[in-house]
Amino acid sequence: MFSSSVEVFLGRIPQDYRVLLDDFLTNEKNLPFLEHLVRQENEARLQFPDEIFPKNESVFNALAQTPVSEVKVVLLGQDPYHSPGLAQGLAFSIPEHIPTNSRAYPSSLRNISKALFLDDFETLPHGNLSSWAEQGVLLLNTCLTVRQGQAHSHQHWGWDMLTNVIIQELSKNRPLIWMLWGKVAQKKAQLIATTQEHLILQASHPSGLGAYQTNEPFLVKGDLGSCGHFKQANQWLIQHSCSPIIWSSSVF
Repeated sequence: MFSSSVEVFLGRIPQDYRVLLDDFLTNEKNLPFLEHLVRQENEARLQFPDEIFPKNESVFNALAQTPVSEVKVVLLGQDPYHSPGLAQGLAFSIPEHIPTNSRAYPSSLRNISKALFLDDFETLPHGNLSSWAEQGVLLLNTCLTVRQGQAHSHQHWGWDMLTNVIIQELSKNRPLIWMLWGKVAQKKAQLIATTQEHLILQASHPSGLGAYQTNEPFLVKGDLGSCGHFKQANQWLIQHSCSPIIWSSSVF
């Protein structure tokens, strides 16, 4: 059914997520979409071998680090960081070695760190959020690749068809927490199954000044308060007999 290139592509997706996507992948109507997506990625990596982020082996890192059975929280991002050396296949996350006071450190992470502090946690010691992923926070970008220096450059490839199905199918399994920051993520709320009693947390995107500038700000102007999502998430998890996420060290 699938061409060899599509089979190679699908082989990069962890098996439990391939099972989750089974109905979508076995529907022949979706074959042209998959062929198109695979062709786009392959051609881009051939033409710009050092400018497509993240690296090929890290594209499905979020799925690999947070198995289907362990997902507690789904934190949706837009697309990977488009500056060199940042994207690692986890939404909002960057390599640990990048100093928090460097110009390369993203504003989103700075504001996430502020929100954590305002929620009575310590600030992030670095930008690598792998520890969140390992505790059940699926750090999923809605678009999984980007070209260097060109934000949203691959948003028309069709990645969202794949990630939309992941969102839909995960939401059918059991109640989860959904952190939807910014308009792109919030548009995905309509995909979340209403058959489960999910906790849906929405706020502005944490990047730059946008974190403060909506009716549901990620941070209150003057950093006087936050959306409170980290504290709310842990309270919900405890109420549902699940272990809370260690976002950072607690200061209680």
